[in-house]
Amino acid sequence: MNKTYPPPSAAIDPDPSRSWLWRAWPLVRAHRWMFSAALVMSGASMLVVVQVPRLIQDAVDNSIVSDRVPLSHYMWWLVGMSVIMLVVGYLSKQLLFRAAARIEYDLRNIVYEHLTAMSFPFYDRMQSGQLISRANSDIRAVQMYLAFAPYLLVQSGISLVSFAYMLAIDVPLAILAMLPMPLMFVASRRMQRSLFPVSWLIQARLADVATVVDENVNGVRVVKSFAAERSQLASLQKAATSVAWANVKDADLRARWTPLVQNLPRVGMAIVLLYGGYLVIHGELGVGAILAFNAYLLMLQVPFQVIGNLIMLGQRSSAAAKRLYEVLDEKPEIADAPDAREITGPRGDVRFDDVTFGYGDGLDVLKGFSLQLRPGETVALVGRTGTGKSTAARLLPRFYDVRAGSVSVDGHDVRDLTLRSLRDTVGVVLDEPFLFSASVRDNIAYGRPDADFTDIERVARLAGAHEFITELSEGYDTVIGERGYTLSGGQRQRIAIARTLLLNPPVLVLDDATSAIDVQVEQEIHAGLRSLFAGRTTLIVAHRLSTISLADRVVLLDGGRIVADGTHKELLASTPLYAEVLAQADETIEELGSVGR
Repeated sequence: MNKTYPPPSAAIDPDPSRSWLWRAWPLVRAHRWMFSAALVMSGASMLVVVQVPRLIQDAVDNSIVSDRVPLSHYMWWLVGMSVIMLVVGYLSKQLLFRAAARIEYDLRNIVYEHLTAMSFPFYDRMQSGQLISRANSDIRAVQMYLAFAPYLLVQSGISLVSFAYMLAIDVPLAILAMLPMPLMFVASRRMQRSLFPVSWLIQARLADVATVVDENVNGVRVVKSFAAERSQLASLQKAATSVAWANVKDADLRARWTPLVQNLPRVGMAIVLLYGGYLVIHGELGVGAILAFNAYLLMLQVPFQVIGNLIMLGQRSSAAAKRLYEVLDEKPEIADAPDAREITGPRGDVRFDDVTFGYGDGLDVLKGFSLQLRPGETVALVGRTGTGKSTAARLLPRFYDVRAGSVSVDGHDVRDLTLRSLRDTVGVVLDEPFLFSASVRDNIAYGRPDADFTDIERVARLAGAHEFITELSEGYDTVIGERGYTLSGGQRQRIAIARTLLLNPPVLVLDDATSAIDVQVEQEIHAGLRSLFAGRTTLIVAHRLSTISLADRVVLLDGGRIVADGTHKELLASTPLYAEVLAQADETIEELGSVGR
């Protein structure tokens, strides 16, 4: 049984003209009560902390210098304050980390939902490693700043309270202690401007490393078959060297500016010791007061000690957020029209009407392609490689939109139908089946997680998969490896066919779906496929004569156009190109077979 999880509490502000923080603000606002409670408790803890120097001042003046009050009196006050700080600090951190976890949950769900809504053209131009990096390290960088920057700012508020107490002790001394602060502000601004481009570069180059790793993990069989480990390692080293260079540059800038930002307040401490000491020597200021003043000055340094890290975190988060927004601001090219309708009672009447299509800005793959599949008819698309057979199969479920012309189901242009109802109507088995790292049962039931086992077994038998599944170590409960690579190509294709058949779609597209299946096994499953095609509109992208024999009609493509249409016997007798295409396909199959032997 699949668990359901709550949706994100808020969404990113869609206005790209706003700052990255303002766009992310709805996420913080969604958890404002938890955040507010954490910050209030943090502020309360801070207010207790600033009382400690004042208590020490009174202890020195009243218990040590004049012996008017027992020292134990102040000791118990310090113990009580410590207990308060312990409890309040615990609650503050507990709430803060809970809020941080919820922000991260929201961000990850927002990004994942957006990625699932994106169209095939988006994934054609984006590298998976780049997307993985943005969905992991970039999200974490943004979450860290959104959650912990407010906490650090509240903690930095201790400087204002400390300065107020310093003014209460001695106004001229407090003003002298603050003289280095304007210089510190200028240095902080220079540090911020220097760190931003480097932070962006680090995030981008981390994504490059993720891309190299992702491609090598997913393509490990290709890498090993070509003994290309050393060259791939060199590629990774090159990408890692770029990251190292950017990190060294970042460290260089931080080493240059952070000590200056953190140590400028110590100039104020030197001034306090010089002038404050003069006041104590001349009896104008008590010993306890100068001790308290120095303690407050140390507290005043806390914000400046963290400001370097806060600036660095802010710049890295800004770069990460803008990289995330680059993805989130992308609009799906294939989306439901505002007035999209559902398909009701689909009959399976499919029509391609003068279709022209090409990928991206490339040349047209299909040119004036027109074809009708009548309800219940099985049609095979045949042609040389690159003639547009698979492209036509991808246009029917609207993986891509046509440049000109139209594709329709039951008289409705697919662009006027909801994607969900269209893809419920049109089932697709691709030539490169993707299986998940889950059990065989779960892979077959992917489209219907609540399907009965009897239905799962029935479609597995129709697809010719039941026999080999029962021979696996745990049968249908056997967990297959990532992408299904623990199975043969033919076994993966049969599971993919079963997965689609379980949905019982009125229109079925088999994009060379039996290419990796042994010819003898293919013959065995043909009986099941023939019974399955009965009453179902089926488009088959085919190369093998055995697969073509399943079709009622054969359509020959060349140069993106239909050049012949008829039965296998009619085309064989009337169209020399058809016989030539079949001969080339047979030669290819024989060559592959000899390589396999």
